[in-house]
Amino acid sequence: MTKAAGVAEVTDADFAAEVIGADGPVLVEFTADWCPPCRQMAPVLTALAAEEGERLKVVQLDVDHNPETTNAYRVLSMPTFMVFRDGEPVKSMVGARPKRRLLEELSDVLL
Repeated sequence: MTKAAGVAEVTDADFAAEVIGADGPVLVEFTADWCPPCRQMAPVLTALAAEEGERLKVVQLDVDHNPETTNAYRVLSMPTFMVFRDGEPVKSMVGARPKRRLLEELSDVLL
């Protein structure tokens, strides 16, 4: 998986604790090693986690190694970004995008 620096990796095993049980909003990137747009998003997620870490938790989930969570949320395309709040998915976006656009799309879910 293309790891974004400063971004935690979640798995099927800890998804409930790390994402569903989180206090604030969580942005999950469903990603894969073989996905070029996912690699493009790594520096964007690193910057987002650094800048918005107080208001938004940013994590990555490798779809190839975590089929239960991937299937539970019907993720078919990579990268898919899903925002969870209070244990529920409240927003879903598909495809790579520049940081500015990602921030605009997240503005309504940030605390």
